[in-house]
Amino acid sequence: MTPSNLLRLSFFIVCCFTWTLAQAQSQPITVTESSPIQAQFEYWEDPQAGANLSHVRNLPDSAWQLEPSGNATFGNTPSAYWLRFAVQNTGPETVNLIAELAYSQLDDVIFHVIADQEPTRTFKTGDGRPFYPRQVDHPNMLLRTKLAPEQTKTVYVRIKTAGPTILPLRLWREAEFFSAATHKQKLHFFYYGCLTVIILINLAVFLTLRERLYLYYAIAISGYLLFFASIKGYSFQLLYPQAPMLHAKAMLASMPVLALFSLLFCRSFLRTSSHSPRLDLAIRVMIGFEVINFIAAMGLDYNAAVRLSSISALAFFSLLFLAGPITWAAGVRAGAFFTVAWTPLTVGVLALAGRALGFLPTNFMTEHAMQIGSGLEAFILTLALADRLYHEREDKITAQANSLRQEKARNDARQELTEAMTHDPVTGLPNRNRFEWMVNKQLAEDPHGNYMVGVARITRLDEINRTLGLSRSERLLRRLAEQMTVMATQLPEVHRVLDDQGRTECVYQLSGDCFGILVHADKTASDQEGLNQALGLLSLPMPLDNLAIELHPKFGAARYPEHGENAALLIRNAHVGMEIAPRGLLATGFYSPDLDIYSEGRLTLISDLREAIQNDQTNLYYQPKLSLVTGRVIGVEALIRWHHPERGWVNPADFIPLAEETGVINQLTRWAVERGVRDLASLLGDHPGLGLSINISARDLSSHSLKGHIESVLSQHQMHAQRLTLELTETAAMEDPEKGLLALKSLADSGIGISIDDFGSGYSSLSYLKELPATEIKLDRALVTDVCASDSSKVIIETAINMVHGLGYSVIAEGVEDEATARLLKELGCDKLQGYWLGHPMPLADLKPWLGSYPEAIQGIFQAETVNK
Repeated sequence: MTPSNLLRLSFFIVCCFTWTLAQAQSQPITVTESSPIQAQFEYWEDPQAGANLSHVRNLPDSAWQLEPSGNATFGNTPSAYWLRFAVQNTGPETVNLIAELAYSQLDDVIFHVIADQEPTRTFKTGDGRPFYPRQVDHPNMLLRTKLAPEQTKTVYVRIKTAGPTILPLRLWREAEFFSAATHKQKLHFFYYGCLTVIILINLAVFLTLRERLYLYYAIAISGYLLFFASIKGYSFQLLYPQAPMLHAKAMLASMPVLALFSLLFCRSFLRTSSHSPRLDLAIRVMIGFEVINFIAAMGLDYNAAVRLSSISALAFFSLLFLAGPITWAAGVRAGAFFTVAWTPLTVGVLALAGRALGFLPTNFMTEHAMQIGSGLEAFILTLALADRLYHEREDKITAQANSLRQEKARNDARQELTEAMTHDPVTGLPNRNRFEWMVNKQLAEDPHGNYMVGVARITRLDEINRTLGLSRSERLLRRLAEQMTVMATQLPEVHRVLDDQGRTECVYQLSGDCFGILVHADKTASDQEGLNQALGLLSLPMPLDNLAIELHPKFGAARYPEHGENAALLIRNAHVGMEIAPRGLLATGFYSPDLDIYSEGRLTLISDLREAIQNDQTNLYYQPKLSLVTGRVIGVEALIRWHHPERGWVNPADFIPLAEETGVINQLTRWAVERGVRDLASLLGDHPGLGLSINISARDLSSHSLKGHIESVLSQHQMHAQRLTLELTETAAMEDPEKGLLALKSLADSGIGISIDDFGSGYSSLSYLKELPATEIKLDRALVTDVCASDSSKVIIETAINMVHGLGYSVIAEGVEDEATARLLKELGCDKLQGYWLGHPMPLADLKPWLGSYPEAIQGIFQAETVNK
């Protein structure tokens, strides 16, 4: 045979082989009446993740790769993968099939069903979409389809996921799937039930013995529970089916949580600080790393977080795998239990990590190894804790005289547990749970009665704690609780009940510094004299160790049924009433829906404010500033005003704090800068000496774009930066001193003036104040109001002015209401002032004529000096 004929024959053989291979790859999966269905598929990698069904269907068969086992693991990859498989019903009956991708952590899965060369159905699911609707209520990715006799369908599946791409394909008859799924779920929930029992047992032991070891173990097991419920998809299915992002974060958070508390448990259980200092150091370093891992898991992208958690898991489990033998060799009995318990879990973790990273295949062992290992670990360590508890209790029991004293000790422990759950450990008063139970019970028994829930809060308790120490503070609380109980028992209108031990309950401790009572409103006198006397006694200084401690209590109340129909709502509204209470020692704030700053209407206010800013419906009013050196108006302060189309004028105190809480303050500040600079530009032609002050908040300081925005607006209106002054309170400047100082210095470097507002109302450090790049300090109106009538106020003002001048700042006083105050401030050396004596805040239309006429009205105090000059 000639070489050319041999070449033709070889080419023909290769073509025949390739055709035969393509035919083998595209053979459908045969479904008969009873034989098992062996799943296999072909796959194609889409590196750009941009292919659609039409493109994929037109791919040549040579582009597809066969996976005869039906299982494929591609690890972490940015590519999308397409699967293709065909199923054919060779039996005489219609078959209901379920195609299952048996891995719940696939973000985006799209099934395309092709019958007779035409797409018949597309179904989208995945871990990155809301759980419902799904064709089958199951965590895995499932497609239901019917096959008529002799019918063939081809299924294309597109998979794109941020985590490991693990693709175990299973084909089921519908009845067989539900039978297997039910069996599998029983095993899973048996496992979860066992873990839950272990958690509850350890929590109960912790509450009884107050040993953190049991709390650490309970939280660690809770981490395992959350991890497995998340990775198997059950938490997504049952707890937050409409929140896929929450599901992803919960799974990422569960690993550092279980690691952190497992390390804390190991350190306490093995007593590493006493028996192995080096091991203890390694565990403490790992604890710090897991804290960082937790923070990173919340901020990193999913792929990076999964990889970090996998690496962390290998290091963490390896460390604890070594911890058992090390402490066992040091003679610690618990080390033997820990070694036996941690071995299967470590093996399971290695198998799971290897599967997630694509190093190990997907099979029963790699899929469930960690779950099996954790179950064995939890069971063995529970036995170890039981052994530990048994020996500890045995030592105590040995020291007891007889079985009667043993029984008494157990009864005491149960009583202490009940007491801890229903009473405050310091004062012994019944707690909030007990109060809510009592109130709800009374309201259910007397639904037509008139009642009042009263709350009292000791506002100085934190200060007392820091000053006197916890021990003396607790003594003060106990004495206060006794006094309140005595007073309440003497008031017939205060509701009281007997507990299981026959003790009278009338005063309840709702939190560390807050107390509550239930009052029969029908039994109180019209003037409530008895209650007022009791409040007066509570407002008196409390003697303690030759000290008279001012408690500064605040009182609030809510009425049933006007202000709520259950205990929780009445307590909430009583607290709101406390916040809106008028000033005064005996002032009780009664809840009012109109004054409820946390009402639903307040929540909608911020959205209305956003719309008002976008539509330029807010306004700027300007309050002039007077130079006490020249007697001329040298600037104006821009104040935001808002006229709501339905609510009318909205007080800035109502919307400015809301804007700061929600971040809308940044938009509001930018609008104020744009409007204020534009208005100032229109005034400079007639009044070239004017400057503009605009208030900013702490949130504005954290904005990286504020400086650029201001410079852009100033450039647009061809205005020097020195004409603009930014005012912020000393409290805002101190909120984040380091970042705030950097931001202010950056603004000051561009020529913008910085003014510290409300000076004297906060608690800022003078050492910090001298570092601020400020140009002026603004004295708070509280210091200025009574300067003419009070010598002490005058001394304070004069001292403040001298101090501020010494720091190199100018001084401006706000809240000047009369000429006498203005004259005195001038004598004391104050540089500038503003207030109603000079002028009220006014819109631009009123400001222009005012600027033209003001000298005749307000320059009287400068006439004499002008003549002398």
